[in-house]
Amino acid sequence: MCRLPVASLFICFWLVKRSHCNGSLQDSMEELHTRFAVSLYQTLTETENNSNLIVSPVSVSLSLGLLQLGARGNTLAQLEGTLGYNVNDAQVQDFLLHSQGDMNNTSQGTLLQQTCTLLIQSGVQLLTQFTKHAVAWANTSVVRANFSQPNHTRSQPQRLGHTHDETWPLQAGSSSGELSGSGEAQVEALWWGHRLQMALVNTVAFRGVWQKQFLFTNTQNLPFTLSDGNIIKVPMMYQATEVSFGQFRTASDQRYTVLELPYLGHSLSLQVVQPSERKTPLSSLDSQLTARQLVSWNTGLRRTKMDIFLPRFRMQSKFNLRSVLPAMGISDAFNPTVADFTGISVEEGLYVSDAFHEVRIEVTEDGTKAAAATAMVLLKRSRAPVFKADRPFLFLLRQINTGSILFLGRVMNPADQAP
Repeated sequence: MCRLPVASLFICFWLVKRSHCNGSLQDSMEELHTRFAVSLYQTLTETENNSNLIVSPVSVSLSLGLLQLGARGNTLAQLEGTLGYNVNDAQVQDFLLHSQGDMNNTSQGTLLQQTCTLLIQSGVQLLTQFTKHAVAWANTSVVRANFSQPNHTRSQPQRLGHTHDETWPLQAGSSSGELSGSGEAQVEALWWGHRLQMALVNTVAFRGVWQKQFLFTNTQNLPFTLSDGNIIKVPMMYQATEVSFGQFRTASDQRYTVLELPYLGHSLSLQVVQPSERKTPLSSLDSQLTARQLVSWNTGLRRTKMDIFLPRFRMQSKFNLRSVLPAMGISDAFNPTVADFTGISVEEGLYVSDAFHEVRIEVTEDGTKAAAATAMVLLKRSRAPVFKADRPFLFLLRQINTGSILFLGRVMNPADQAP
């Protein structure tokens, strides 16, 4: 698990506070975001066994940033230590909100929207300053909820301030790399207690079209080797194109390759990562990834003409972060006896009862849901190097201008489709 050393934390804060140019601040925030993303992913892999997995680090971090606005004392210190920054710093807050604005821009067939809902027990007197900041924070809705009557929680919400009420329901996506989530349906699954409570629900929606689309007529049923050695047939997309590609080594000298495929508009890209040696399990690479390695890909990738084989895949992951974040250093927020959210309300006993995170992704040829039939074609052999994702691999969807990791996951079995 990747934890941010105290010395590095102070250095990063110094860089943020002393920086007079956007470049230095962006570099510092990119490294901190990347460290958090790797730590979150590696923490999840410890409990998710050998299954497909996807998480949105930027969505989780923005939600924790919202909690920072109202946290005090050791509760704030834990949030700050895990994220590596304090959103109450004016420069940090401006940077995050500016990046969020970029995320929500729709252009050239790409739509990316992040929302956060903070459910607060009815009757809790909120501080005006928190309500003001929360409404302005990253597409946030503050919603009154009656935790003692779960059946009425969604039917009688009271939204505070100007918010984005529209959410995308979780459904089979209709675009390449489409990802959407709706946590409101999870509200009824909250643990209902008698103390004053809060629940955090974050959602992300993404629609993108490849810069160069895969042709459906080139998709074939080809072998995919699972982690246990069994071989299955899956629809494998193909194209010959110029891509960004690189070969790297971990600290233990394990070799791996990185392929980057841009989406239309070149603001987002999908990076596919797999061990170079077929016998090396993906879990070995999972445990050795570091934020420094991920940042090095920005300068280590080279444009190369290649034959690309990538399976279609679709997956859904659901997490209650209450069981994940304590392992990363955030525990007080979920403890009703020590949580300090006096920046939200002066009333005692307010704590985070649950924090839900749900994402879904579907990667297809052109950005639309593929037909059921698969065409069988014979591809011409070429002398170009080949990247074939025919065994378990990692994938990252990144925002190119900020380096933020919007989604991070692994494909263990492309045939294991989400419902």
